[in-house]
Amino acid sequence: MQFKPGDKVELMDDNLEGIVVRVEGAMVEVETPEGFTMDFPASDLVKIEVPIEELQEDIDLESVLEEKKIPKKRKSARVKPKERNAPPMEVDLHIEKLTSSLKGLSNHEMLNLQLDTARRQLEFAMRKRIQKVVFIHGVGEGVLKAELDYLFGRYANVKFYDADFQKYGLGATEVYIFQNYTED
Repeated sequence: MQFKPGDKVELMDDNLEGIVVRVEGAMVEVETPEGFTMDFPASDLVKIEVPIEELQEDIDLESVLEEKKIPKKRKSARVKPKERNAPPMEVDLHIEKLTSSLKGLSNHEMLNLQLDTARRQLEFAMRKRIQKVVFIHGVGEGVLKAELDYLFGRYANVKFYDADFQKYGLGATEVYIFQNYTED
């Protein structure tokens, strides 16, 4: 192999590299990074290719690194399992919550007010594409619960069942609304 001054070389049998200073026949004088000069036979040396970074010094390293940088993925907010299953809408049908005064209202009128509120809220949830609604009706004698079951049963795109016992006890019904329901 032919060497010339300025070539970067490495010793084959040892971990030593340097720059060729002078070539005299089969002997090559090499200067190490520490500044020492040593003579080696040309057959013991290998020429090292100079990295591109050393050849092209006018390239802005920061701009190249910026181009190579992988954009960070946006983190979505982690939803806890309890929050994922939490109903987004609750409707309290206790009569005290629906009207300011109970004077002059018969039981039938109170029941109708509660049912109208339930129907309005259910249709609102359907329009707004809310999937789960919990209707809090209380335990009582079960008249309102029975009427709600009849009301919800008239809708083909809903499924209803008792709400979470730990949170509501026996006094609530959860309604699941199917969003992409098509009648056969």
